[in-house]
Amino acid sequence: MPLSTASAPAPTTSVPLNMSKADLLADFRLACESRHASLTGRKEVFAGKAKFGIFGDGKEVAQLAMARAFQPGDWRAGYYRDQTFMLAIGELTLEAWFAQLYAHADVAAEPASGGRSMNGHFATRLLDEDGNWLPQTTRKNSSADISPTGGQMPRLLGLAYASKLYRENPALHGLTDFSVNGNEVAFGTIGNASTSEGMFFEALNAAGVLQVPLLMSVWDDAFGISVGAEHHTTKQSISAALAGLQRDGEGQSGFEILVVKGWDYPALLETYARAAQLCRDQHVPVLVHVVEMTQPQGHSTSGSHERYKTKERLAWEDEFDPIKQLRTWLLSTEIVSAEELDEIDAAARERVRQARVSAWNALSHPVKEERAEFTALLTALATSPDYAAQQPALNELLNTLAKVTEPSRAEAVKLARKALRVLRGQRPTAARRELAQWLETQEGAAADRYNANLFSQSEHAATLKEEIAPEYADDAALLDGREILNACFDAHLARDPTIFAFGEDVGRIGDVNQGFAGLQDKYGVLRVADTGIRECTIAGQGIGAALRGLRPIAEIQYLDYLLYAIQILSDDLACLQWRTKGGQKAPVVIRTRGHRLEGIWHSGSPIGMILSTVRGIHVLVPRNMTQAAGFYNVLLRSDEPAIVIECLNGYRLKEKLPTNVADFQVPLGQPEVLRTGADITFVTYGSMCRVVLEAAEQLAEVGISAEVIDVQSLLPFDTQHSIVESIKKTNRVIFADEDVPGGATAFMFQHVVDEQQAYRWLDSKPRCISAHAHRPPYGSDGDYFSKPNPEDLFDAAYEMLREADPAKFAAIY
Repeated sequence: MPLSTASAPAPTTSVPLNMSKADLLADFRLACESRHASLTGRKEVFAGKAKFGIFGDGKEVAQLAMARAFQPGDWRAGYYRDQTFMLAIGELTLEAWFAQLYAHADVAAEPASGGRSMNGHFATRLLDEDGNWLPQTTRKNSSADISPTGGQMPRLLGLAYASKLYRENPALHGLTDFSVNGNEVAFGTIGNASTSEGMFFEALNAAGVLQVPLLMSVWDDAFGISVGAEHHTTKQSISAALAGLQRDGEGQSGFEILVVKGWDYPALLETYARAAQLCRDQHVPVLVHVVEMTQPQGHSTSGSHERYKTKERLAWEDEFDPIKQLRTWLLSTEIVSAEELDEIDAAARERVRQARVSAWNALSHPVKEERAEFTALLTALATSPDYAAQQPALNELLNTLAKVTEPSRAEAVKLARKALRVLRGQRPTAARRELAQWLETQEGAAADRYNANLFSQSEHAATLKEEIAPEYADDAALLDGREILNACFDAHLARDPTIFAFGEDVGRIGDVNQGFAGLQDKYGVLRVADTGIRECTIAGQGIGAALRGLRPIAEIQYLDYLLYAIQILSDDLACLQWRTKGGQKAPVVIRTRGHRLEGIWHSGSPIGMILSTVRGIHVLVPRNMTQAAGFYNVLLRSDEPAIVIECLNGYRLKEKLPTNVADFQVPLGQPEVLRTGADITFVTYGSMCRVVLEAAEQLAEVGISAEVIDVQSLLPFDTQHSIVESIKKTNRVIFADEDVPGGATAFMFQHVVDEQQAYRWLDSKPRCISAHAHRPPYGSDGDYFSKPNPEDLFDAAYEMLREADPAKFAAIY
């Protein structure tokens, strides 16, 4: 690994940016506190008080300089090395830092995630206790970190894009809680190795196309865990590799690319001041490549960097440790003495020690109190004459409890459950009831600590929206389904200036199926916009903009290509409210289209894949465009994210235009009975509704009465348990869809047969009918023979009825 040939900064008495002595010493103090926190955090992991540690040592000085350029209203989308920056902007305390290391499940102690994220995952709370937006322009904002490297990039693009919209759309200028003339800069951070990720390149290219105020810092310490830069980056330099992004001059499109050394404090201050001003004033994206950084403790507590770094590299890292170099430079200015710096370092070490003790006590004292309460309950049972025969077993549990030293609630709950097992079949005394109540209280508290806030808790939650039926004039126009959507989108764009739509072909031609036809001409390129082919960052662009109070409709052209975006939807959007315990939300609507059309990559229904990866996002599967409009009417007035999957073969089918096209509402989680019947229940959704209805017609010809239910939404699914009511009547059920076997049919089966206990009412084995295990081939014949068709459904239902009455239903084949 090439080493720097540079020497320490030449002694100088000049102070950059007219900083005062107090400013300089404050930065040195923060650098020391952050370093001592990193060193102490590693020890806490090895002492068994934390499960894992990943720290920001070696990155302190660059982050102090970045923090000096970060202003109220600005945004961060970074990664797990940014502790110094968060401390410097005042949005992280050392106590909160240790609380996260210890997984303290209390947002008062650990406001970023309530102990749900491992350490180094930072966030600021954007919502009040009722789930409503707090002002953003008076705060320094951090979007919630995720672990997948590069995963912050799509969201970062959206955060920066929002500033462009707030600046260039006059209708948004009054929203001063979210933006002041689009002056806000989105600061991104990433490690040098993670710049190899496709999301990094995709987001930077999009930022250069869009010309948005994105300030991207690359912390380059020449390694990615044990792998050197020669294996990661062309030319071993991301700034050199991306030189083609450099703009040709003032007013030209492209990036400004700046390179600065991570130990050179004065140069870092000047670089970040210049970079932030360019972003803020001109909306020029800037890449700051911070080279010659160090990582004194290696990647994480999982290993040692001495295993893969040479002695020469380790010696260089020791010499060019940024805090050591900062100290040398401060002494060279003759503003401060060595004694003063020593005192600051000693005070920083003590401050970290106090924060560690305080955070540990805040975590452990409540657990100790709960354990003492449990010990008293268990002791009362063990000494009760009512349970003399069980005394040895109860005493053994008490001995086990006494040996538990860590502040673990789970250990006490395990023992409480075992104690109640020991007492099974015994007389239920008051002491036993008290233990059962204690356990119930613990499990209820655990549900709040670890499972709550997957969806919005505010009054604007989508699931709170009640049904409003569509209304029709006597002479209602019969239009193509696409025209119903167009009228709906038109009305919403007129109603709310925060709503905008973007995606491949959405703008100029109004999307490939014309749902936005003519709307770019009417509302402008900021409200209805084209993008490049970049599904991942289309999703991220929506997430970031939604975090900033806007209402994006982000279009993924075909459902098959949601695969490109599924990682960011799963790792970022789906768990956003949960991983911040209600601290952040991003109500982006992902619009796409799928199911039947033609061929392998345009007929997809990978619903099982979607359902298993996006819990925390509503998944809506309307059968026609009127139903889709009803869902959009709900979503665009609520504050939760959703994926709406329109039927590819429904855009030119005729539907009546409601007079309240932008106001009627299709409630989430409520199936609709499309056809009543007495003999068998079909449960399906989307394009399959028409296929199942045709099968029901064929069944009627042979005397079988089929009830057809459109579930309409898969997440949430039948919240009122209405499907089981149909099965109570018919005693038979078939689940049908176009996904692969074991996909969404298995999902529906579990909800109805297991959760709704429909098995109690079944007279025949329930059936799941899905597509074949492969993707659909091209052509109408391929579609017929690879996806469920009306004849398949007829045969399955007929056989179920023949089993019950073979005399009435003779064999066909």
